[in-house]
Amino acid sequence: MKDFANASFPPEIISVMEAAFDAAVASLPEPVSSSHVQAIAEAILRAAHGGECDPVALQRLALLELQLIPR
Repeated sequence: MKDFANASFPPEIISVMEAAFDAAVASLPEPVSSSHVQAIAEAILRAAHGGECDPVALQRLALLELQLIPR
């Protein structure tokens, strides 16, 4: 993942990011492509790095960003 090689997060934020990631991926129709999974992960990392710590907000941001990706 680009730009996250040196990122670090406390355990409680990792748990929040994990919950947001799991919920975002689970909300997509099967089969979920690996590019969508990566885009969701990167969006969550970016938002959490920017200070967002609400799992619902992280999930929504990731899904919104996924809609903006050209297909």
